[in-house]
Amino acid sequence: MPVVRLARPDQIEPVLRRNVFLHVYALGDLDPAFWPFTTWYGLEVAGEVRAILLLYSAFDPPTLMALGDPPFEDLHELLRSARPLLPANVYAHLSPGCRETLEPLAQANSRGPHLKMALVEPALDVPGTDRVERMTHANVPDLNALYAVGYPGSWFAPRQIDTGHYYGLRVNGELVSAAGCHVYSPTQKVAALGNIVTHPAHRGRGHAAAVTARLCTEVMKSVDHVGLNVKADNTIAVRCYERLGFRAVAEYEEVGVELADARRL
Repeated sequence: MPVVRLARPDQIEPVLRRNVFLHVYALGDLDPAFWPFTTWYGLEVAGEVRAILLLYSAFDPPTLMALGDPPFEDLHELLRSARPLLPANVYAHLSPGCRETLEPLAQANSRGPHLKMALVEPALDVPGTDRVERMTHANVPDLNALYAVGYPGSWFAPRQIDTGHYYGLRVNGELVSAAGCHVYSPTQKVAALGNIVTHPAHRGRGHAAAVTARLCTEVMKSVDHVGLNVKADNTIAVRCYERLGFRAVAEYEEVGVELADARRL
């Protein structure tokens, strides 16, 4: 089956819209702010694009999104066929069976199962939202200090503040909780939340719920679909999001993949 390079958003968007919440990140990457960092491949069958891969190059290593709905055969075939086109190293978001598709000719270091959650029953009236403030670039030192202690593996980048949707909560002047957007696209009407953190000494007090609720309230003024990713075994975070009205809509796996051997073949 032929792999095709997809060079126009109008080729891609209809496929992603089949399951918006599965593809919130990818839909946001159609926005002009993110599009230059993207490379898209599709599996075309009888003129129809049946599966899509997204390679997002703003990070090092690049992020590969191989996500689809069951049955997954088309996605697996696309991944096998497109493998020689991929960089040597990627950080991959993979639907079920995709890691096994790559492993015969690649080293895959799984970071475990994750959930995609969607805000479908908003319940955002929670205590503490009145104390939440919008973050600006002046708050970057405080944010960096918070992530260093509470979320060392975060994907925080100061440019994310430019979305206008980054929020924090202070206790006695100290920033102790924060939440922002990995992707925010009023054009595509989607937002993907991320970098949600609370200082270890201040957990269990509802701060993460407060900053996330405020963030959701604000982004929902301009988008229709709000989603986030979370490790499946992070039960405290999952329950927090469920109380705010998020529901799990798909399971996927985050995997560090070394494709160098595959590219030499």
